[in-house]
Amino acid sequence: MKIQLTPFFIIALVMLYSCKQKESKQSEFQQPNIIYIMSDDHTTQGIGAYGSRLASLNPTPTIDRIANEGVLLGNVFCTNSICTPSRASIMTGQYGQVNGVVDLSGSLTPEHQYLPIEIGKLGYETAMIGKWHLKHAPESFDYYNVLPGQGDYFNPTLYAKEGSEKMEIQFEEDLVRVVNATKYKGHSSDVITDISLDWLKNKRDKTKPFFLMHHFKAPHDFFEFAPRYENYLADVDIPEPASLWDNKNNGSIGTRGVNNSLMDTIGSSVGHRNVIRNMGMHMDIDPNIPDPEYKRLAYQEYLKRYLRCVKGVDDNVKRLFDYLEQEGLMDNTIIVYTGDQGFMLGEHDYIDKRWMYEESMRMPFLVRYPEKIKKGSVVDAMINNTDFAPTLIEMAGGKTPDYMQGSSFKNIIETGVEPEGWKKETYYRYWMHMAHNHNNPAHFGIRTKDYKLIFFYGRDYNAQRNVEAQEWAHNPESMSYFDTPPAWEFYDLKNDPNEMDNKYGDEKYATVIADLKVRLKKLRVEVKEDDSQFPQIEKVVEEYWD
Repeated sequence: MKIQLTPFFIIALVMLYSCKQKESKQSEFQQPNIIYIMSDDHTTQGIGAYGSRLASLNPTPTIDRIANEGVLLGNVFCTNSICTPSRASIMTGQYGQVNGVVDLSGSLTPEHQYLPIEIGKLGYETAMIGKWHLKHAPESFDYYNVLPGQGDYFNPTLYAKEGSEKMEIQFEEDLVRVVNATKYKGHSSDVITDISLDWLKNKRDKTKPFFLMHHFKAPHDFFEFAPRYENYLADVDIPEPASLWDNKNNGSIGTRGVNNSLMDTIGSSVGHRNVIRNMGMHMDIDPNIPDPEYKRLAYQEYLKRYLRCVKGVDDNVKRLFDYLEQEGLMDNTIIVYTGDQGFMLGEHDYIDKRWMYEESMRMPFLVRYPEKIKKGSVVDAMINNTDFAPTLIEMAGGKTPDYMQGSSFKNIIETGVEPEGWKKETYYRYWMHMAHNHNNPAHFGIRTKDYKLIFFYGRDYNAQRNVEAQEWAHNPESMSYFDTPPAWEFYDLKNDPNEMDNKYGDEKYATVIADLKVRLKKLRVEVKEDDSQFPQIEKVVEEYWD
């Protein structure tokens, strides 16, 4: 019998063939496991692979292995260098004003915990273990066991869907919850790793790929290390940054005050400069010792405690690696290591984070996945933490949801090539004006690969608090929240990577700065940042823009 191939029949055959090809490609994709490891305040200076002044100390041999066998990203930045907002951007793929988390009082309800929701849709079993810091429980994960708030370094209590004891915990003034809590013995880095290993070995569904977010508390202040590290670096002289002693032309009246009148108030310091908060106070250095000896002693103790916490993190990452290798899972597991933001380790005589300066704004980001990522590769594409969720979702086989503002850089880390139209700049906004006695002025700005432009607008977004603060401005015991002078800062990062010379106002850069202001204004619209609800800020921005 002769079959006549009609146009309709031919089209049907083509469609059937296309579907079979698509099914074949889908079946070929083996979903990798994913472990996303994040430490609190672990800055690039504290990771050997980034080649900082501390690299010679070999602080992170295990974490460095991820870079050696995978990819190191050199231009990754947070959009707000403070714990809760950064974590919210990572979980949502959104900027602060969109996800509603702009400072430490913010929270993320289960329906907005988008990353585990999207990963779960792809057939993954999801788990969140360690520091969460987003107030509402991480209910969108299949399993969680997390620290309440900041949590304790030693003998920490963690809460889970199920636990040994009902406990009432106040997460915020207006948020008190009863949770299932268990008190563990030991150092938090060890405890968190014990819980992750127990979940991997005994609690997960081994018929499914897993997505584990393993979050250390360390090396957050006050740098309480496990006793076994007490002698680590004890006899070593930790290298100092030059700007610890001479900050040259870094800053502006926005960070120093008119005629340097706020030098003793703005930006918590290592030595005696800041009379409200300095690292010597936290390191129990005798306050009667004058600078420079006081500062030198404080710096050495600060860095040693910090790096001892880092050592505990690195050793526990090795425990995770040992399990993966024993189970034959190492090469089919995407391993990500990062921090929730950067951290100042004495640069510019600053401690803590919050600043838009490089050491605070820059995030470490390392990925190992030998099936797709060439070992020893380095990427310098501009990336920020709203891009993390889209990337993880796409690496798991999904697509970036439309509601996320970030973009996937999966193809970049696999090929080393930036696609056409990839971002040339990143936006930053620190909202918490003069808070917590660290006393950092509120500011926003734009960073490209070559330049950085920052505007210190110096006002609290909370209008009532801003008004009340003016009454406290001259009270030394409550020196916080008061208005600070507006000012611009501009740094030529090609010629001044350490940001030692504020070139704002230099005619040589007038065209570059004018262009950056146009781009900054456009970027603020793109990220949906609107200050119209904060008239005290909008007024300053308009008045001082030019």
